Amino acid sequence: MHVAPIAVQRNTRKISAIIMPPAIIMPSATRHQPPLPAGSCVPVGIAGLNFGRHIIDQLTAGDGAAWLRVAAVCDLDAAKAAAMAERLGGGVRAFDDLQKLIDAPGIPAIGLFTGPAGRASLIRRIIRAGKDVITTKPFETDPDAALAVLREARALGRVVHLNSPAPLPAPDIAQIERWRVEYDLGAPVGARADVWASYRETADGSWYDDPGRCPAAPIFRLGIYLVNDLVRLFGPVADAHVMQTRLFTGRPTPDNAQLSLRFENGALAGIFASFCVNDGDHYRNGLTLNFENGTLYRNLGPARGDAGKSELALVQLRDGARRVVARAEVAGGSGAYQWETFARAVRREPFAGAESSATTPEQVAAGLRVIQMMSRQPGGFPPIGRRPVAP
Repeated sequence: MHVAPIAVQRNTRKISAIIMPPAIIMPSATRHQPPLPAGSCVPVGIAGLNFGRHIIDQLTAGDGAAWLRVAAVCDLDAAKAAAMAERLGGGVRAFDDLQKLIDAPGIPAIGLFTGPAGRASLIRRIIRAGKDVITTKPFETDPDAALAVLREARALGRVVHLNSPAPLPAPDIAQIERWRVEYDLGAPVGARADVWASYRETADGSWYDDPGRCPAAPIFRLGIYLVNDLVRLFGPVADAHVMQTRLFTGRPTPDNAQLSLRFENGALAGIFASFCVNDGDHYRNGLTLNFENGTLYRNLGPARGDAGKSELALVQLRDGARRVVARAEVAGGSGAYQWETFARAVRREPFAGAESSATTPEQVAAGLRVIQMMSRQPGGFPPIGRRPVAP
């Protein structure tokens, strides 16, 4: 991580770090599983291969390969599971039933990449069997079910991770939190956030086609990263309203959406998420954060640095003039899977982390409550079979 602060007078209070796991990493004596050697590659079973195949790519040829080893795959489509196991080779086992994967010996962790609706009940089965879990956003569609299973995991001493919100703040969010204290930014006031990509999807009968299970689809599928970032930085949301349209999609769910948020502390925010913009600047997760004593910018403007890095800048009033008082370029951003953190947690190893920075079950649920507010909004979904004609 490269940080280049401008030399100005500022508040120098620091956030102290201690060695302890985040609140949603609950280490204890592993139940039903022999201890793993320090530094070993953790065997993991991947359940749900529609999305899980992308995770397998990360674990075989990506950042996760140094920390986790795919030991089994599971899908309701037995042929799909068998084909994936054959492709991976090396004795990878194939299952067509989650319970068979849960019962399999020698697999201390399960990557659960099924749809979010009802995921808490599946996680409960896994943690009660004494195994740890890594999954993906959105964690659940029911925030109360999510909170209950995360609290149960804590009580059982199990590990439950996901990529957003991640167990530890992403490098860009961590830098923002440091600047917030260091530069005495004061109370949050407002935020604008945006993310887009270019999808031209067709209906396939999956949960992506169901407005009940995929409310305000661009927010639910892409904007959730920004929702979780803002909940982390601004706190719980008191009210949410969404507007959405269908421009190019062949699905009955929308492909263009905007969300307005009112936080419990009075701050206001807007999030734009779309599958309709084909400009080559996909998934940038742009963000403007207004505080009473300054404004933070992330990934804004036409210029772009290295891929996989977040660009940050902080503007404040100094000596009667606007000044850029700090800049940073950090590797990684919101939504990345923290493979090393997960592996160390499963192995019950200590690792560097700040107690005040740990993601809590309550923070996970707070982001999901925003989705719940959207799904309960009257008239929030366009009728199936109707979409506007693009000009």
